[in-house]
Amino acid sequence: MANTCVQFTGFVMSFLGWIGLIIATATNEWVVTCKYNMNTCKKMDELEAKGLWADCVISTALYHCITLTQILELPAYIQTSRALMVTASILGLPAVALVLMSMSCINLGSEPESAKNKRSVLGGTIILLTAFCGVVSTVWFPIGAHHEKGLMSFGFSLYSGWVGTALCLLGGCMITCCSVDSPATYTDNNRFYYSKQGPTHSGPASTNHAKSAHV
Repeated sequence: MANTCVQFTGFVMSFLGWIGLIIATATNEWVVTCKYNMNTCKKMDELEAKGLWADCVISTALYHCITLTQILELPAYIQTSRALMVTASILGLPAVALVLMSMSCINLGSEPESAKNKRSVLGGTIILLTAFCGVVSTVWFPIGAHHEKGLMSFGFSLYSGWVGTALCLLGGCMITCCSVDSPATYTDNNRFYYSKQGPTHSGPASTNHAKSAHV
């Protein structure tokens, strides 16, 4: 029962984390850049929001974005963050599906418990890989933006990516740890096997004993 609760909690956390990573991938407010201090940039309307897919100008009466379509001319940190975040968004779907199908409340035919455990471990491992992609992207992107233009503050998208990465990391660890087969189960199965085999050898032994007594 305890493992089921831990697994369900890990599933919910991983699912919410995956949604957070998708939101971070789809939005463009990762960092806010400015060449001067914040008050000066607001007065001059030179605040810029930088994301994976576009550079946006933020002012009191205008919010205009320029799509980053020239892929080969983009800095390495943008290209790498794009690839990792898209990979994390794609990997989250099969990971969540594997963990959901390994729940104790869901039965796929008459499969053994070990098959569910293997499926759950695989799903948890993929979730951890998703979290790794999120960690690299959400750490490297603000560092690269700071070196390129000067970082003023973090945006909503970056916070969403951080929260999603943390939830996927914790959820993946919980799912993987609670899905490992315990040695007690293996011992009980062997004990049942030997007790079942015992009576099959007792028949010939008792028959031989009766024949010797008759002679």
